[in-house]
Amino acid sequence: MTTPVCTSASNAAAPVTQTLPYPSFSSYMRARQPVLLRTARSLTGNPNDAEDLLQTALAKTYVAWERIEDHRALDGYVRRALLNTRTSQWRKRKVDEFACGELPEPDPVSAADDPAEQQALRDAMWRAIMRLPARQRAMVVLRYYEDLSEVQTAEVLGVSVGTVKSAVSRALGKLRDDAELGLVRS
Repeated sequence: MTTPVCTSASNAAAPVTQTLPYPSFSSYMRARQPVLLRTARSLTGNPNDAEDLLQTALAKTYVAWERIEDHRALDGYVRRALLNTRTSQWRKRKVDEFACGELPEPDPVSAADDPAEQQALRDAMWRAIMRLPARQRAMVVLRYYEDLSEVQTAEVLGVSVGTVKSAVSRALGKLRDDAELGLVRS
C-alpha cells in the first residue's frame, strides 16, 4: 500500500495562491522606494552601490517588520538601517594606505626597464634589420631570432659555415654603425 501524496481531493483541486507574509511591507516598499533610493544615492554617490545598499536595508526592515510598533515612523527606521549598513560597509573596506614616518620615493625607472623604451628599441632594431641586404638579413634572423646554430643556419641556407660567420659578422657591424639604433640606445 502506498501513502497518498495529497490527504484530500479538495486540497488537490484548489488553486495554490501565494500570499506575502507582509503585504503592507510590499506596498510600503513600492510606494517609498524612489525616495529611499535618493537617500541611498546621497550616502554612496554611486547608483549601483545605492541600489545594493537600499536592498540590504529593506531586507533588514523586512526581517524586523513584526517588531516595528509604529508603522508611521517606517521612513526613519529604514533611513537608520541605510545609515547603519553604509557605516558597516565603510568600516569593513580594505585600506591599502598606511601612515608612515617618511615618504617613500619611487625608484627611478631606467630605460632598460621602461616598456615603451624597450618597444622603441625593438622597432628600431627591426627597421635596421630590414635595411640589411636579403642574404645578411636571412642569416641574422635565423641565427638570432630563430636561435639556430651556425651549422644549422648554413644547412638551411645551403652555404658553408664560414659564409654564415662572415656574413653575420658584416651584418652585426652594419647594425652597430646604424644611425637610428645609435639614437635609440643613447
